[in-house]
Amino acid sequence: MKYMLLINSGTTEPTCTFEDWQAFDKEITGAGVVVSSHSLKDLTTATTVRVDAAGQRTVTDGPYAETREVLGGYYVIDVADLDVALDWAARCPGARDGSIVVRPVSEDF
Repeated sequence: MKYMLLINSGTTEPTCTFEDWQAFDKEITGAGVVVSSHSLKDLTTATTVRVDAAGQRTVTDGPYAETREVLGGYYVIDVADLDVALDWAARCPGARDGSIVVRPVSEDF
């Protein structure tokens, strides 16, 4: 079953290093469970789109939400079950400085 690991970075100084991320990426990729993964560019490059009830589009720079965590990237993995997905999420360096949201990928489309 496919699961998305959404990596939310804390806004404070991270304790995990680039080397920690390289090691995790090598481990999870080497295990053969990664379907796809990407890190996201800096939050300052984000653009937010909203559409009101009349269908008018409003575009603003950045999300500017009041939040302590920011989506920094993701992995889509294909594993046996939720327990295995949670195990990989717990190994992710981002779990130390933020959180990892684990969600099943819908195969309905």
